[in-house]
Amino acid sequence: MAGMQFWNSRRARNRLPRLRGKVNLKLDKPSLSNVVGFKVGMLSLSLIQNTSNALNVEAFKGATILEIPETEVYGIRLYKKDQKTGYVVSSDTIYDKKIAEKLNMKKIKLDTQKLDEFKKKLNDYERVSALLVSYPKTISAEQNHIERYESKIIGDSIESNFDFVASLIGKKLQPEDVFKVGEHIDLSSVSKGKGWQGPIKRKGVRRQFHKATEKIRHVGALGAFTPGKILYTTPRAGQMGYNYRTEKNKVLLKISDISKDDINPKSGFKNYGLIKGNYLIVSGSVPGTSKRVVRVRKSLSSNKVEKEVNINYISTKS
Repeated sequence: MAGMQFWNSRRARNRLPRLRGKVNLKLDKPSLSNVVGFKVGMLSLSLIQNTSNALNVEAFKGATILEIPETEVYGIRLYKKDQKTGYVVSSDTIYDKKIAEKLNMKKIKLDTQKLDEFKKKLNDYERVSALLVSYPKTISAEQNHIERYESKIIGDSIESNFDFVASLIGKKLQPEDVFKVGEHIDLSSVSKGKGWQGPIKRKGVRRQFHKATEKIRHVGALGAFTPGKILYTTPRAGQMGYNYRTEKNKVLLKISDISKDDINPKSGFKNYGLIKGNYLIVSGSVPGTSKRVVRVRKSLSSNKVEKEVNINYISTKS
């Protein structure tokens, strides 16, 4: 039955998806784990494949463009291990005063002047994360409010991770600081919403025979008479779409800036407009509509990086 692979079909609570799972990658240098982008649309391109099955063969593929808005690092969050429960919980947060005032944040207890004090007692903490803020007003997403989110630092030791975040706090972030061309990434977003739908469209149930009952587009039996309950596996009408979904192991084909490489059509991208800043081109499709928030994260299952990505031609015609 279609749709049974996703048990939870409830409507997403937030447009910014929450990331789950541990990123256990071994990197040479500390790095951020994820950034936020906005879906522009799809395009077609041709590239030279250098795989074992197809060596130096031209292939035509579909790809998705993601625009990265202006992003700043406004804080550092430190985590400790709770002795009672054993869970890792947030303990202290250090902010950059200038950005915090711009974000209208109140009651800032710790700022960047306390960095040296925390550096001496890093053995008390388990992990470090960076607090990021993106400004969608700098792109064509037509979103007035900012997006504040957290990005875990991937590295060997907490000391090197802390030094890495301390060097970034208060600065603007570029996509090249996080990702490389040819890298495998995961993309989390909210799928297209289709509203309230019946069981035929929502779960792929077959229509009833025209002489079976008075109704045709419904489920024949909801379950046994006893016990008197309906199982969650029974197809029912309800919300369809607008769910959290993650596409894994997508290849990052290109990282560029519109000032260096202008790929805008004359009339702009359909349902989006013109790209104004940094953008990524990712292989395949991404869940959601245009202007949808997408969390771009380093792949959980693979740290593979393609040797080279040779793009011959990019077509932006819709």
